[in-house]
Amino acid sequence: MIGVEVDGAGTPLVCVHGSTADRSRWAPIRASLAETFELHLMDRRGRGASTQESSAPYALEREADDVIAVAEAAGGAVRLLGHSYGALISLEVLRLRADLVEVAVLYEPPFDTPGHRIAPPEAFGVVTERLDAGDREGALIAFYELIIGVDPTPLRRLPIWQARLAAVHTLVREGEIGLSYVPDARAFRGVDVPVHVLAGTTSPPAFGAAARTATGALPRAELHWLEGHGHTMIDADPVGFTALVKDLLPG
Repeated sequence: MIGVEVDGAGTPLVCVHGSTADRSRWAPIRASLAETFELHLMDRRGRGASTQESSAPYALEREADDVIAVAEAAGGAVRLLGHSYGALISLEVLRLRADLVEVAVLYEPPFDTPGHRIAPPEAFGVVTERLDAGDREGALIAFYELIIGVDPTPLRRLPIWQARLAAVHTLVREGEIGLSYVPDARAFRGVDVPVHVLAGTTSPPAFGAAARTATGALPRAELHWLEGHGHTMIDADPVGFTALVKDLLPG
């Protein structure tokens, strides 16, 4: 069961958050986006209002099916906004059901590319060790420091930190699936949808490499560099990020 909160009025915009987050991830930009769009803010499986999961094994395709169900319920012809692992899921949505999407923004989908690893080999081992020891906050801090490449101190002051702690157990399964992802251009040949891929100039190089690869795999994709920003522009500059989204996803 997937929980979704609807806010605002206008063209439907389905928002797909990243790892450890829930729909509250969009709080810094929610009010301003709701002025233009009918927001469909989903809690991805394993968190928030979507903690009741099926007994079937976890798979990226099931995450994509969840987003597809939300887009269908919204009436189709949606705008799609995915951040981090949510952007990776959104790639699969485009591959499977591009007919439901009019235009998409994908902010740093994380996957390995030749010569660039999103995470050091030992990173998820550290996360797993801390989770096994019951140190959920330590696991989350390791995720930010070793994988995202940012200091989590400012984020720990935000309300969403508690939501991230509640969902930290989902990190390893998403890492195992997501970081082995390979966007095959042949699978995206029929995706006749404008896609805007975002990458921060201060993000670890692997994120930029993944963004370039995703852009190259999609027939109608354009890469946009977020000058002076990394993986968390949504928090660091919500006004600027909202303006960019509204420009790329006209209502």
